[in-house]
Amino acid sequence: MFQLNQIKKQEAKKARDQAMIVESNTKKEKQIPELAKEMVEAEKAYRRGVVSIKDLIAPASFQINSDYLKLGSKYVRTIFVVQYPRYINVGWFAPIINLNSAFDIGMFFYPIESAVVLKQLKNKVGALEAQIIFDAEKGAARDPLRETALRDIEALRDSLTQGIEKFFQFALYVTIYADNEKELNRLSDEVENLFGSRLVYSKRVYWQAEQGFNSTLPLGNDELYIAFNMNSSPVASSFPFISSELTSDRGILYGINRHNNSLILFDRFSLQNANSVVFATSGAGKSFTIKLEILRSLMMSTEVIIIDPENEYKHLADAVGGTYINISLSSENKINPFDLPRSIGGESKAEDIIRSSVITSKGLIRLMLGSLTHEEDSVVDRALLETYAKKDITPDCDLSKVEVPIMQDFQDILDGMEGGGNLALRLKKYTQGTFAGLFNSPTNVKMNNLLVCFSVRDLEDELRPIAIYIIVNYIWNVVRSELRKRILVIDEAWWLMQYEDSAKFVYALVKRCRKYYLGVTTITQDVNDFLRSPYGQAIVTNSALQLLLKQSPASIDLIQKTFVLTEGEKFLLLECGVGEGIFFAGNKHVAIKVVASYTEDQLITSDPQQLLKIEEAKKEFEAAQGKSKQNDKSK
Repeated sequence: MFQLNQIKKQEAKKARDQAMIVESNTKKEKQIPELAKEMVEAEKAYRRGVVSIKDLIAPASFQINSDYLKLGSKYVRTIFVVQYPRYINVGWFAPIINLNSAFDIGMFFYPIESAVVLKQLKNKVGALEAQIIFDAEKGAARDPLRETALRDIEALRDSLTQGIEKFFQFALYVTIYADNEKELNRLSDEVENLFGSRLVYSKRVYWQAEQGFNSTLPLGNDELYIAFNMNSSPVASSFPFISSELTSDRGILYGINRHNNSLILFDRFSLQNANSVVFATSGAGKSFTIKLEILRSLMMSTEVIIIDPENEYKHLADAVGGTYINISLSSENKINPFDLPRSIGGESKAEDIIRSSVITSKGLIRLMLGSLTHEEDSVVDRALLETYAKKDITPDCDLSKVEVPIMQDFQDILDGMEGGGNLALRLKKYTQGTFAGLFNSPTNVKMNNLLVCFSVRDLEDELRPIAIYIIVNYIWNVVRSELRKRILVIDEAWWLMQYEDSAKFVYALVKRCRKYYLGVTTITQDVNDFLRSPYGQAIVTNSALQLLLKQSPASIDLIQKTFVLTEGEKFLLLECGVGEGIFFAGNKHVAIKVVASYTEDQLITSDPQQLLKIEEAKKEFEAAQGKSKQNDKSK
């Protein structure tokens, strides 16, 4: 009995121990989920304190409207293309790419199996041919649209079969950004107009603003899926890898590209010729632009020669230590129009040099005396040859040791020739009359400086074309004598375009100067007179560098026709500000804004108010220096 009670006690104890173990395990099992839950909450709390990339790029707010989004303070709208014209040019997308605004572009290309497309095109061809035959049997007029579509489909079938072309579904989206709704609508109209000018039909998103925005994000998700059937060639023409840039490794800075703010850094001597033409209205900044080019060219050790009609370049010449030569009736500086041309290394024969001088001098005589009859022209030709012969300048002589004749010698020869008396009488005002001090003396000017400027401001209007003709001829003779990198600037070139002989001379100079490492820059504000001259048109054609600044409405049509401008470029030239325009270099052209540093601006400014302040500052400085010297002497 006693043993039985002991056994029962042991079993009860064992049951209690097992119950305690079970209860302990139950408590542990209950504690595990609670611990896991605490760990999850702790993880969430930690992550809330960590900044992710999404936090960095996400806008402060996101508002969805019917046709636009508002991301923070920015207004966003997506425009998609739904229709293309039958033909589209390579680079048609460039005006939108170069738009001076912030925008995103999304392009999606979905390849289609050629076999599927060929089957559909075959069915389409059958339907078109059946319709054309039916119309012919019925006696109806031919349908050009159906016939054109049939030819296009047949050409596409041939290209697909031969593997020349592939077929795609192409989707194009443009998302634009603006600071307010008004600006967003204006920018949307501008983009749609640019599309429309290429006959590309586009629409704005409506009730799909979010999907349109997502489709242009760099995620590759097309949530709009508005595609157009296209083959390889037109699809390739849409690639956005075209941008108007004129940046090279060497050259000078001409300005800033208004399309994409890149630098227009260019070397004019790297083109097929180094000639340049500049057209602008008065006050548009043409002289400022050219003076800036001159200043920067001098830094590259390029010699510059200027013909200045209004003393606009004197301040620049003084600042850089250039030579400023004033040509006037009372000036001591003289240029003899009968100077003989020189050639590099004595390559030309004496006979050719004399003939060239006679031809140039004959053009000058026509400018001085007016139109000549055939008999008078013959007399002048013979008199010029005899004038040189009088000084022993013949094909057999050594031209390096001769004395060159002057205008008085030519008049004396005319006086003694039959039929030359009247010509000699008309020539007297240039040898003994009012204009005697200008053309009747040996040359005494020197061009041994990096910058040489010839001023003709103090000449009468009647004498200016004649003087410029003589100066250009003298410069040409110097240029031919020694091969150097030079730029010749002819300001107000329309003076020379008024007369056939001077226009012909400048045209010949522009055509030949490339061989002598010379670039000719012609500047004019009288566009109509310049371009309506056949020689003016030829000068533009032979100038690889062209700069168009602000134009007047009276001349814009002629400018547009000459330079083959688009309507957008035409309006740009009418509405642009000072120093803004279009810069052409060879086959490329960009919208330019000319910029200068403060120091450059002080050296090249043409603003009378600014120049007056500079002169007053100079006088104050000189007066202060004078007082300082007097004080030193008194001490």
